[in-house]
Amino acid sequence: MSDEMGNYEDSFRKGVPWSTANYTIDVRPKNWLTPVALLTLREKSSYGYELMDRIAQFGYEAINPGTLYRALRHMEKEGLCESEWETSNGGPACRMYSVTDAGEAYLGSWAERCKEYQQVLDSFYLAYAGKSSRAS
Repeated sequence: MSDEMGNYEDSFRKGVPWSTANYTIDVRPKNWLTPVALLTLREKSSYGYELMDRIAQFGYEAINPGTLYRALRHMEKEGLCESEWETSNGGPACRMYSVTDAGEAYLGSWAERCKEYQQVLDSFYLAYAGKSSRAS
């Protein structure tokens, strides 16, 4: 999800008028990469570049490899995932990442919070959809 078009909140503070042609609104949580990576690793242990391809289904079409590897190192430091070096026949050694028990617990907590937040989002959308347009 691209931020190329601008950030409404920053521009609002600068007095720039809002227009759908000029801004995108990203409602995805800022810390979404950690649970998405863990969920993906829970399905199947992966190398970093393979993981990048697999998490694309969650809206990370063009994730920066550095961003993902920093997140993986942080998750490993926190005990949410672990890695080990694997060597293939004739290929270079690569880190294979997998989710830990602590990562599973984190995912369970995250899923519960998502379920609670989904109710908030549903209420917002129902309220929005209930009003077809602003009274003139």
